[in-house]
Order: sequence, then structure tokens, then C-alpha cells
Amino acid sequence: MSELELIPSTEKIVFKDKFVERYSQFTDWEEFRKYSLSFLRRSIRINTLHGSVHKIKKSIEDKGWRLEPIPWCKEGFWISNPERKDVGNLLEHHLGKIYVQEAASMIPPLILNPRPGDLVLDLCAAPGSKTTQMGAMMKSFGLIVANDYKGLRLQSLGINIQKSGLTNVLVTLMNGNNFHDFSFDKILVDAPCSGTGTIRKSLKTILMWNPNMITKLAKQQQHLLVNAFHNLKLGGELVYSTCSLEPEENEGVVSHLLKTYRNADIVKVKLSGLKTSPPVLLFEGTAYDPRVKDTLRIWPQDNDTEGFFVAKIKKIGT
Repeated sequence: MSELELIPSTEKIVFKDKFVERYSQFTDWEEFRKYSLSFLRRSIRINTLHGSVHKIKKSIEDKGWRLEPIPWCKEGFWISNPERKDVGNLLEHHLGKIYVQEAASMIPPLILNPRPGDLVLDLCAAPGSKTTQMGAMMKSFGLIVANDYKGLRLQSLGINIQKSGLTNVLVTLMNGNNFHDFSFDKILVDAPCSGTGTIRKSLKTILMWNPNMITKLAKQQQHLLVNAFHNLKLGGELVYSTCSLEPEENEGVVSHLLKTYRNADIVKVKLSGLKTSPPVLLFEGTAYDPRVKDTLRIWPQDNDTEGFFVAKIKKIGT
């Protein structure tokens, strides 16, 4: 990993006592704090619909940028330049040849693994990083229904889909709980969350955090996941992910589904080169379904990325 660069004035940042107490149960608090208060490395994903990885990579490197491969995503690279930070001004970005995407954000589509010809639902799609990644994986064959519940968010989603050159995406505007009677091959539920894995990108998360908010979000996430499961075909697979590190939003939500539906099961997954940490199996007196041991919990210090949680679920019977 590269040497950490601390965000200026973070010595003045004060974490709430309950936050420190909670997170100290799950991980090395000082390591988590250090990484959370350090700059996040910029990363890009090369869009293979617009050319080969090698060719696009070379065109960027010829401009003086350094690209370091992201171990778990062959199209992903950490990007740096000793004199510039304006990745968004690269011609390759304007042409849709690259997508500026956080390295951990690339994990859920890789775990879901949509293939050409699949019928896919991206339930919470905007701004489109994972939608466009899945579209490239599908080589624009099949169909992705890219949904979001706020009209303003669809603007960025639509622009990114167009820039990426995708021709197999249908954009919808509706509450994720309002999908009924579909039979998707694959579903991605990248759920709205507290974002405690993204502190290094948004320090205000520290100030906004409170347990009541977490409880409210977890209920919403449970409903989204349950409804997504109802719209998954028999034998179909679903990925639930968040950029939160809260057990209630992650292992707790997945456990609720597993305990509620006998035909839901966890698919054990692993990505080469990705370091993960043990999932939380017990929190505040609540024992989660033991199958959550096969989910992915990723702390910022594991790979010098955002924190993330990913679970793969299969519908195994009626």
C-alpha cells in the first residue's frame, strides 16, 4: 500500500464516545481512525466497451499518469500524477473510456457476476458506477433495469450510461419497494446507508452518526432486500452491499432475510487479491444467522479503500 497522507486539520476531529466504543468492539480502533482520516486514493475503471484495457491504459500513461493495478478488478487502477489531481479533465474520462470509481465500489458487480443475456435489476442505481460496470461485463447484451427513487439522481445516471456507450439499460424512477412480480436473473441492492465506510471521503459522516439513524436505516434496508428477493427468479442470485460498517445495516439485514425465508441461502465468495475481515456474528445481544460468516466485511485499513460490506444470496427453492 502507498504511504498514507493525512487530511489536514484532522487532529481537531472528535469522534462521539458511543461511536468509539462501538467500533472498538469490531476492529483495531487506532488503525480504523488513522485510515478514516487519511486521503482516499483516486481510482478508475477502464470501460472495455470503448477499447482494450491495454490501449486505454497506455494512452493515459503517455500523458504522465501512473496507473497501479487494483488486484481484484482487472479493469481497475489506482491513478496518480505528481503534478496533477484533475482526473476528471482527462479526455478518456470525457469520452467515457474510463469511469472514476472507488476501488471497493467495484466489488459488488464482480461478486454478482452478470453475464451477457442476463435480466438484471440494479435497484439503487444512481449515479451509475455499478450499472455501467455491469453493462460492460455483459457486453451490452441482455437487459439492465437501472432504478432510482429520486428524479434528480437520474440525471447523472443517464449521462453516465450514455457516456459508457451502453445500449442494454432501461432507466426507471420508483421506490425500490414497488417492484412486483418480476423474475430477474441477477439483482444488485447497493442500499442507501449511513456511509460510515466513507468517512475519509466525507468527514461530516462523523458528525451525522447516531444510533437512532442506524436503526431507521436498517429497517428500510430490510424492506428493500426482502422485496428484491421476491423479484428474484428461482436459482437467481442477489448481491446486497453497503458502504456502511454498521452490523445492523449489514449482517443484521442479511440475517433477517435468511431467518425469514427458508429458500434464501448465502453463496460463499472470494475475490483474488482482496483482503477481508471477519463478519460480525453477535451484536448487542442479538445472534445473527451463522451463515453470515460467509459475507464480506471490508474495513478501510484492509486494502486502503473505503469500507464496504457485500453479501451474495441465492434463491434455492419455493
